[in-house]
Amino acid sequence: MSLSALTSARLSRPVWLTPRVARTEVLAGLVVALALIPEAISFSILAGVDPRVGLFASFTMAVTIAFTGGRPAMISAATGAIALVVAPLAKEHGLDYLIAAVILGGLLQVALAALGVAKLMRFVPRSVMVGFVNALAILIFLAQMPHLVHVPWLVYPLVGLALAIIIALPKVVKAVPAPLVAIVVLTTLTTGAAIAVPTVGDEGRLPDSLPTFGLPDVPYDLATLQLLAPYALAIALVGLMESLMTAKLVDDITDTPSSKTRESWGQGVANVVTGFFGGMGGCAMIGQTMINVKTSGARTRLSTFLAGAFLLVLVVVLGPLVATIPMAALVAVMIVVAGLTFDWHSIAPATLRRMPKSETSVMVVTVAVVVTTHNLAYGVIAGTLTAMVLFARRVAHLVEVTSVTDPDGTEVIYSVHGALFFASSNDLVTQFDYAHDPDQVVIDLSNSHIWDASSVAALDAVTHKYASRDKTVRILGLNEASGHMHGRLSGQLSGH
Repeated sequence: MSLSALTSARLSRPVWLTPRVARTEVLAGLVVALALIPEAISFSILAGVDPRVGLFASFTMAVTIAFTGGRPAMISAATGAIALVVAPLAKEHGLDYLIAAVILGGLLQVALAALGVAKLMRFVPRSVMVGFVNALAILIFLAQMPHLVHVPWLVYPLVGLALAIIIALPKVVKAVPAPLVAIVVLTTLTTGAAIAVPTVGDEGRLPDSLPTFGLPDVPYDLATLQLLAPYALAIALVGLMESLMTAKLVDDITDTPSSKTRESWGQGVANVVTGFFGGMGGCAMIGQTMINVKTSGARTRLSTFLAGAFLLVLVVVLGPLVATIPMAALVAVMIVVAGLTFDWHSIAPATLRRMPKSETSVMVVTVAVVVTTHNLAYGVIAGTLTAMVLFARRVAHLVEVTSVTDPDGTEVIYSVHGALFFASSNDLVTQFDYAHDPDQVVIDLSNSHIWDASSVAALDAVTHKYASRDKTVRILGLNEASGHMHGRLSGQLSGH
């Protein structure tokens, strides 16, 4: 091979094939896989299904999204949000109905992606994003509390040791992820010294066989569809919301863009595949994603794929060994992740003094709703709605009306400045002196814009009030869009 051909081959080689990047991706995938095991088991218990359902879901979600997803290095697996959605269905109707709902939810995600739902992310304010991140950090931390309450006292020094390793080791050695070292050290210590503390095996029985392809055993009729539709829609919306928010967060951390549309339909495909292999469905996992991206430094799809592959190998082939890992090690990993995830700058006194109160309020509402409901989607919706209301309230007072009367007193010109919409137009009617103005009135909208029917109705009301006093109104300065809306709706909005 010629030198030029060899150089060209090296340049075209995927970045994850370079030794340095490959080592980082492999080790990151291993750490994430270890962290996924107790999470998947816990979410299975939350959903009311066997642990293997959550573990298989984490495997198929991670492996599939590594190929179909739009955000490299983001981890998708079984999640608490989806578990909360499907738990009532599993309890009342059984596992097969849950699996059918997951498949239908995945198909809805693909459809929503085709309709461009990912573009709605542009309407999520920064303050909601900050609240989302902070709430997530709080939830990650609170999720560790059951493993720190009513446990043997030796758990606490073990957690402290693991925290010390995770925090101090990167200052000395960066070649190996500190969380992986902490897990190995604590496992070796507890097994070698026969220290009796809670382990991964105590969380639930690990599977000993591979997942198999199959169809859910449910009646394929309209009644089943009507039963499944609300759950499937909830799976689709909650999953997409959490996944797109997490993708946006990873974009900011890595300073790289991602395809939100591809991520949307990729999540749908992953859920369909997961359902056919008997999994409980899932979406992006912010905690594990932070381990992968922020703690371990992964940046490619290889780490996502290996997280799923290692998970299957660990629970099926190395199950007895994995079962001996002390929960104290994984708790320490997640505590560090929570600390790194939280945006401490957002609550610094200097930041709070500079930040508008409305922005801080939106962040607080988002955090409060998420922590109260343990549902990130609810928090994002509540925060976005709060931001919309506060924004509408603020801009509603930005409309200014000034008037100038001709020297001869025969005509008055009102100039309107600002956007006219449902909030601001309500006060517009009160800005005119109907009784004392001359017979000729001009309303100049050159510096304004009509956004909705409420504004047209307000202008009609102004015109009607003047007309009732035998005064003539001319509306001038409409831009093309405002003129089109006014011409189409004026005089058509009242039945009186």
